[in-house]
Amino acid sequence: MGTCCCKNQPDSGADDDIIIDRREIEFISGTVTEDGLKSSALSNLTDKYVLDTLAVIRTLVDNDQDPPPSMLKLHSIADKEAGWLVVVRSMVQVIPLTDPLGPAVITLLLDDCPLPSKETVVHLCKFFDLSGESASESWKNPQLHRNICVVLGCIAERLAGPASIALLTNTTLEYLIAHLNEDNHPCVILFALIALEKFAQTSENKTSISKRLGHDPTNPLRTLEGWMSHSDYVHRQVGFCAQWCLDNLFICDGRPYSYENVDTQHLNAMLNSNDVSEYLKISPDGLQARCDASSFESVRCTFQVDEGVWYYEATIITAGVMQIGWATKDSKFLNHEGYGIGDDEVSVAYDGCRQLFWHSAQSQSHIHPSWKPGDILGSLLDLNNAQVIFYLNGDPLPPLTHVFSNAMRGFFAAASFMSFQQCEFNFGRKPFLHPPKDIPFQSFNDHAQLKDAEKIILPRHIRLQKLRAMSVEEGACTLCFDESATIVFLPCSHRGFCERCSLQLEICPMCRRHIKERQKVEEKLSVKEDVT
Repeated sequence: MGTCCCKNQPDSGADDDIIIDRREIEFISGTVTEDGLKSSALSNLTDKYVLDTLAVIRTLVDNDQDPPPSMLKLHSIADKEAGWLVVVRSMVQVIPLTDPLGPAVITLLLDDCPLPSKETVVHLCKFFDLSGESASESWKNPQLHRNICVVLGCIAERLAGPASIALLTNTTLEYLIAHLNEDNHPCVILFALIALEKFAQTSENKTSISKRLGHDPTNPLRTLEGWMSHSDYVHRQVGFCAQWCLDNLFICDGRPYSYENVDTQHLNAMLNSNDVSEYLKISPDGLQARCDASSFESVRCTFQVDEGVWYYEATIITAGVMQIGWATKDSKFLNHEGYGIGDDEVSVAYDGCRQLFWHSAQSQSHIHPSWKPGDILGSLLDLNNAQVIFYLNGDPLPPLTHVFSNAMRGFFAAASFMSFQQCEFNFGRKPFLHPPKDIPFQSFNDHAQLKDAEKIILPRHIRLQKLRAMSVEEGACTLCFDESATIVFLPCSHRGFCERCSLQLEICPMCRRHIKERQKVEEKLSVKEDVT
C-alpha cells in the first residue's frame, strides 16, 4: 500500500502502555507544575517518540495496519493545544535533513492531529521567530528552517480559507519569500516554495503572494526555474516547483508558459495528463511527475502495449516512497485511501524505498539496496513469456509473474507517488542508460504516435477555461466529456458515465451509494438529462 500512513486514531479502549501517561497530559495542559514532569523531560520524551515514528514508518506497508505505539503517544500528547505545540516543536527540531521520509512524516503526524486554534498557530510562529534575519541564517541550520517550512505548508493546507489568511501575516510571508534566495540551502528553498503554494490555495493569499513577488525587481522564481536541469537533484526539485508555480499560480507578465517552449519533436510517448489522479504535477514535457499532496497520486503513460517485450527507465529524483511499474486500463487510482500502482490484481510495482514489490496490495521483499537520487530504475514487461523484470542501475531482479494470472493485455507504464516525491521517465526518446543486455525489447517512443495537440500539458487554469468553453457533445460522459456515456450504476441506476471513468469510481458521485455493478446500456444519454 502506498502511503504507509496509518490513519487510525487511538480509541478510548487502547492499552495503558500505548496511551500517554495521565501525568504527562496534565503537565502539558498546565495542571501539573513542580511536582510533575519537568518541561525538558517531556520534550525529550516527545523527541524520542518522533524519532521512533520516523524510524518505523518505512516498515508500515498495510493501510489497515495499526499505528505504531510511538505515533499513538504523539496523538495523545497533541490532543491538547499545549501538547500540539510540544509535538510540532519536537518535529521541527529533531527530524533530520537527510531522511527522505522526514517531510512526509511531518505531514502525516500533523494530518492526524487535531486542528490548532488561531491563537496556537500565532504562538507557534512567535516561537519560531519568523523574521527576515532568521531566514537569512538557513545555511547555518537548514534542518530547522526546512522543517519549519514543511509545518507552515501543512498547516496552511489544513486551515484553508479565513484561517489560512490569518496565518499568512506579513512576517510569515516575508519569512518564506526570504528563503527564495539562490544562495540559501536548496532544501529550505524547496519547502518554502511548497509552503507558498499551499497558502495560495486560498485566493486572497494567492493575490498577496503574487503582489509580493511582483515587487521584487527580479522575481526569484524566474531564477529558480532555471534549476530544472541542474546536476544536483535537490536543485532540480526546486526548478520543477518554481516552474510549476509560475505556470499555475503566480503568473508573471511577459513570461511565456513553459508548454509553449517545450521541444516535442520525436516525443511519441509521455505521461497522460488526462489519466492522472487529481493532485499529481506533470512537467510541460510530460516526462516528469511530482506529488506535493498528502495523498498517494498516480499516473499512467499514453501508450498501451498488448504483446511483445517492452522496456522503459525512470530516474529517481527523490529517495522516498514511489511505486513504479505496470498497470492496466482497469487499475484504479484511490489516492486518498493510499492505493496506487501494485495495489490491485492487475498491476505490479517496484518500491525502492521500502525494498518491496507490490501486486494485489501484497508486498514481497527484494534484495536491491534502497534507491537514492540519481539511480535508474529499469522495468521490462515481457508479454511473450508473461514476466516482469526490474533493474536498478542495470542489476536485474528475478522475474515476477504474479500479475499475469489476472491480465495479459492492455498494459501501461505507471507510477504512484507519496508526498514530496518525484521522478523522470524515459520511454525511449533518449538512449537508455542501462538497457537489458540479454533480452531484445522495444521502446514506446519507437512505436507510439501522438498528435501535436496531445503533447501539450496545459496549466490547470488554462485547461479549466478550455473545458468551460468547449461544447459538450450530447451523450458525452459527465466526467471526462469525451467518451460516450454508456454505463449505468447499480443499484442506484444513475447514468451519465463512460466505461473508463466508471472504473475509477467506487461510489456514485450523485447519490454516494456504493457501486455494486456497472451495466452497459446501448442508448446514448444527454448530459442535460443525466445532470437532472
